[in-house]
Amino acid sequence: MNIPPELIHISIALAAIAAFIGLNGLVLVYLERKVAGFIQRRPGPYEVGPWGLLQPVADAVKLVGKQLVRPKVADPWLYWAAPLLSFTPIFLLFLVIPFGPTLTGMEFNYGLLLILAFTGLNVLALCLAGWSSANKYSLLGAARSVAQSIAYEIPLLLAVLAIAFQFGTLNLTEMVHQQGPWPWQWNIMFQPLAFVIYFLCAIAETNRAPFDLPEAESELTAGFHTEYSGMAFGLFFLAEYAYIIVVSCVAVVLFLGGWQGPGAPGFWWFLLKVYALILVIIWIRWTYPRVRFDQLLNINWKWLLPLALVNLLLTLIFVKI
Repeated sequence: MNIPPELIHISIALAAIAAFIGLNGLVLVYLERKVAGFIQRRPGPYEVGPWGLLQPVADAVKLVGKQLVRPKVADPWLYWAAPLLSFTPIFLLFLVIPFGPTLTGMEFNYGLLLILAFTGLNVLALCLAGWSSANKYSLLGAARSVAQSIAYEIPLLLAVLAIAFQFGTLNLTEMVHQQGPWPWQWNIMFQPLAFVIYFLCAIAETNRAPFDLPEAESELTAGFHTEYSGMAFGLFFLAEYAYIIVVSCVAVVLFLGGWQGPGAPGFWWFLLKVYALILVIIWIRWTYPRVRFDQLLNINWKWLLPLALVNLLLTLIFVKI
């Protein structure tokens, strides 16, 4: 029996993506706690292992060992389907991201469109989680999540559309090739407004502070995942960090030259840029207070959306000229 080489390549890529997601979950949990501790002038985890390095492992073991409890009145099928629906599309998203000149799981001409389409499934997963839990706090968190995601998807799509018009392609690898290795050759120098709009919308789309209204502990107990425990909650938790990595990877491809950098281009340049953006996202979370929901929507409808339209119009004029 002859196995197609493409199938072997994709299988290896999926296994590598699974390892990458799990390892990054541990790294980012530790990084978030240490950065939060540094910003708030406290040590962060330091008891479990040297410098607290084993604390994320202890957290993972705790989540795996916890009992899965479902409320009696919850819809059983939708309740268990929600975390799986939130986590499963991640593998497809990573599959089309070019981590290096020859390090892409699946070369796809419409990779950017595929990422934008499948990230929308996470909104449906959060909606199912809140509605199927039969809990008023979960339902309120899901309603906020849907309203926030729908609002911020529009300027994000407009910012990405301007980049697609500029490059004339939806292929992520081709977008990287059209940028150079030096910072002044990266697209952020030509589209700074699009980068700011994309970055703010990406923070809101991943429910990160100061836009974490869907899971605001002080107002909604825990938001859409109030009734989840054990690895059901762990899948939501891991999916959130994975989506942060995805939006950072897309930002690096669209605006920061992808894997290209001074010296030899490669995988490490890509990772360095991705983690730099993730550090900024963590820094913003532990620096700025949570906004009110009316302020959150006003930022989008009164500022980001008009600016995204203006940026798209200017890009079209520039491309036409």
